Formats: sequence, C-alpha cells, structure tokens
Amino acid sequence: MIGKENNDNAEESLLTAGDFLLDVHTHTIVSGHAFSTVNEMVAEAKSKGLKVYGITEHGPEIPGTCDPLYFRNMYVVPRQYDGMQLIMGAELNILDYDGTLDITDDIYWKCFDHVIAGLHLLCYKDGNRQQNTSALIGAIENPHVNIISHPCDGTASDFDIEAVVLAAKRTGTLLELNNSSLNPFRGKKLALPYFTKMLELSKKYDNPIIVNSDAHHTSQIADFSYALSLLNETHFPRELIVNTDVDKFLSFIGRNR
Repeated sequence: MIGKENNDNAEESLLTAGDFLLDVHTHTIVSGHAFSTVNEMVAEAKSKGLKVYGITEHGPEIPGTCDPLYFRNMYVVPRQYDGMQLIMGAELNILDYDGTLDITDDIYWKCFDHVIAGLHLLCYKDGNRQQNTSALIGAIENPHVNIISHPCDGTASDFDIEAVVLAAKRTGTLLELNNSSLNPFRGKKLALPYFTKMLELSKKYDNPIIVNSDAHHTSQIADFSYALSLLNETHFPRELIVNTDVDKFLSFIGRNR
C-alpha cells in the first residue's frame, strides 16, 4: 500500500495542460507567415479556457510582417472578452551582439502591453559564444523587455546559458520554454539539451520561467504538450512557472509599465 500511495502522489504532482492559465506568445496573419486572424485566435483562446491570452506579431525586420504603424494602432483592439484578458504586444528581433532591438523609438513602448525579444537568423548573424551571450543579455537588460523568446532553440549555435539565466533573475525578465521549438518537426534534438539545461539552472537559482505555444494557427493555441513532457521529466517546480498564476505573470509584465 505504501508503494501505491507514493505512486498516486507522483501522478498527482504531474503538471497538466489544465494548470496553465495563459499563453502570451502567438501570431496572426499580420506576422506574414501565420494563418489565422485576430478574431479567430481570440475565439479559440476563449474556447480553451485561458484567463490571459497574448498576441505578439513579429517586429519589422522579419520579412512580410506588419508596418510599425500597426503597433501604434493596437489600442483600438478590446482587451476583455467575457472574462479573458487579451494583451497585445510584439516579438521584437535582437539585431546585434549588443542586444539592439528592431524598434527603439520611445513612442512605441506605451503601445505594447508586453514585449518579447528573440533571436531569429533572418535578421541576426550567429556569432561565437561570447557574442551570442552578449546579444541575449543586452536584450534582457532592456527595461522594456518582459520575455526572451525561445532562447534555447538553437537559433544561436552557442551561448552561456548560466549567464543568461542569472541575468534574467537579476532583471526580472522571463525566459521562455517554447512549445513550438520542441516540436520534432522543428528539430527537437537540437533544442532539447539547451532547454533542459535552462530548466536545470532556473531550478537551481529559483528563477521563474514562462511557457508559451508560439502558435501560428488556432490549432496551436494553448498546446503545451512538448513543454509539459519536458517539465514533468525534469521535475520542474510548479511554483516557478508563471503560467499557473495570473497575478504573478501580470506583476512581471507590469514592472516597467
């Protein structure tokens, strides 16, 4: 019986999709390579029972994405949908080894509900370990950046993960466990060891993370299947995942508002 009780407790401790109350990194047709509209994405997020849902179109250096004017007009979009809060932001691009972003004009910061920054090889030249680390930390130290998207998916071939985790902890910036990056179609074998190390160090330094779908179609919203498997395999603490606590997440994105 003791063995059975231990088994039951282990099963109860596993994270499930129902523990996740928010998904705040997604894209619509506005990003140029996604496939659903704002209204379609919002309706699907509501149907999935999310409490907070975020749309983050790509910054202007990604081919085919929106003109920056789009971001200045986001205030016209309602933010409440029958109990679900919508937050509108951007996934900006880190352009160089200093962490410069592709939007720097002060007028835009008040337009974003939250800001994600990430490396994309379409507009970033992969450097050496020191250069890539500098690029990520430069973005982390930007007071407008709330989340670093998929830091460990192999976009940068090498960087100092421990230095990045410590910088995130020091600044209160969330590092993202990106479900899409772990999709086998995207090359999971490349991303998996990096993300595993990120989780190991985040647990060691008691540093919160965020999990996002990076959905480019309605079917991917709140799909955390690959991320959940890794979180459970690594026994990552529930209390360090901000998706399980709306107030905790809102306190992170509100720290510079």
